[in-house]
Amino acid sequence: MPDSTARHEVKPEANLTLQGVAGSPGIAIGKAYLVQQEDVDVVEKRFVSSEDTPDEVKRFKEAVKKARKQLKRIIDDVPKEFREHIYILDAHMMLLKDKMLYKGTIAHIENEHVNAEWALKMAVDEVKSIFKKMPDPYFRERGSDITHVSKLVTENLLGTKPSNLSGIDKRVIIVARDLSPAETTQIQLEKIQAFLTDSGGRTSHTCIIARSLEIPAVLGLGTATQQIKTDDLIIVDGSAGVVILNPDEEALTRYQERRDLFEQYQATITRSSHLPAETTDGFNLPVMANIGVVEEVVSLIDHGADGIGLYRTEFLYLNRPVLPSEQELFDNYRDVVEIVAPRPVTIRTLDVGGDKFVSDPRLAEEMNPALGLRAIRFSLQSPEIFMAQLRAILRAANFGNVRIMIPMISQVDEILKAKEFLNQAAESLEKDGIPFKADIELGAMIEVPSAVMMADVIAKEVDFFSIGTNDLIQYSLAIDRVNKHVAHLYQPLNPGVLRMIQRVVDAAKQADIEVNMCGEMAGDPLNLPVLLGMELDAISMNPISIPSVKRVARMLSVEESKLFLKEALKRPTTEDVIKLVQNTYGPSFPKAALSRPNQV
Repeated sequence: MPDSTARHEVKPEANLTLQGVAGSPGIAIGKAYLVQQEDVDVVEKRFVSSEDTPDEVKRFKEAVKKARKQLKRIIDDVPKEFREHIYILDAHMMLLKDKMLYKGTIAHIENEHVNAEWALKMAVDEVKSIFKKMPDPYFRERGSDITHVSKLVTENLLGTKPSNLSGIDKRVIIVARDLSPAETTQIQLEKIQAFLTDSGGRTSHTCIIARSLEIPAVLGLGTATQQIKTDDLIIVDGSAGVVILNPDEEALTRYQERRDLFEQYQATITRSSHLPAETTDGFNLPVMANIGVVEEVVSLIDHGADGIGLYRTEFLYLNRPVLPSEQELFDNYRDVVEIVAPRPVTIRTLDVGGDKFVSDPRLAEEMNPALGLRAIRFSLQSPEIFMAQLRAILRAANFGNVRIMIPMISQVDEILKAKEFLNQAAESLEKDGIPFKADIELGAMIEVPSAVMMADVIAKEVDFFSIGTNDLIQYSLAIDRVNKHVAHLYQPLNPGVLRMIQRVVDAAKQADIEVNMCGEMAGDPLNLPVLLGMELDAISMNPISIPSVKRVARMLSVEESKLFLKEALKRPTTEDVIKLVQNTYGPSFPKAALSRPNQV
């Protein structure tokens, strides 16, 4: 008779599927490596006497000093593969000096007589609450930077040791609650097949690093660290945001085939990425890149970009105790322009609001930052900041092909005032005897419905339009695309969105100015028949999307796309438009097109 007390091992469920955020495309099959991270989020609150308060402040300052040394050591030892991401760690160094974080913690210790750990937690919560109110997903995700920096300080206060990922000596799939940039840059890349994290999204630094290194990543899994153990066999599909635990033979075979096909596809499109996106009837579509830091220039060149359609300039202003000087801005812009020349560079002026300058809490007190003082509104009310940026751009234009783009135009007055500032900037440079280029094109970003309705009038005041579909879709459909309850309604092929874009294109053509698109819609090959049919002059996207978009463009015809667009604009629902794409180009378009032999 068997022993009733014997413990029977429960066989794990086969093909258990976890759904997360598709962070970086690609497929990995291998064993998991669960990163052991001590939980420093839960700290105890202790009261300290008035006599001991100075010692507690000193303890905090020493912990920060140690954190700075740790980050400096990591920066000095960063492998060459990660060198382009050092700016992230530099930003973390500056965050350690941020007055809301540093002085805020000291104020809590002195005013409330609490221990340093608890005071830091309160300061962090206050700063993170500001980030959560930000309308832009990228900047909302920057709250994680505050968490990563404070974690390093808290570990020093508690005497715990940070995770050491540099010692991983076998090919594994990293599984962690979260990965800070400091932790990520210590990893030996040849040992890592993929990244999985409980938290984070597409705009987290872990995700940005994974995409630039072309390592599959799935983030925002929630409970991956609770469900996955070290040495578990798992499949990671970074394109679909799917993780499969304990795959059976059928699943392994299926995903091995998909991995092989994906790698073949990547190799094929990368080989042809330098070729122009010339359609079958001879139209050459310029395919540009969207970048945010100078380090991304290498990626756009490697992926075959025809230039920079959107250079986001706000990263130079964030997470720092003082604003960048005109000279610092000029040096940065000149570096980008000279490297990319003779290809064009479109520099967008500040697309930030007071809510993004975390070093000044007074600017963050807006009920709804998405509809508040941001972008051109902020610039027009901050003449010194705006003038320094315009002067720097005009100076950098002397070294290449530069255009200026003004974000979030909602009325003609804003463009007229921006032109006045631009003229003043040119006059001041001439008066100062500083070389610059006066003959520079000025464009408007069309991303709010009022600009769509006034596009014919705005077109008379600018040299080009750039349609920012991310905000245009969000504002037009009244949808927060990071809200899980309504994100499924965020559809670029929504008929209302298509009609708005068509209206903008028609206004640009009527005024004989160039019209481009720089939103995420441009980076999805599924949308190409519509965009070619609208006869956009250029499109711009994340560098990694360029090879596949170029490849599909070379398989399409503009004339056929124009006929397709006429039919698409008659469809009443998003589902009808998508069905029309499938019926016209095949049920698996654009994946089928991407897997065909190269047709160039």
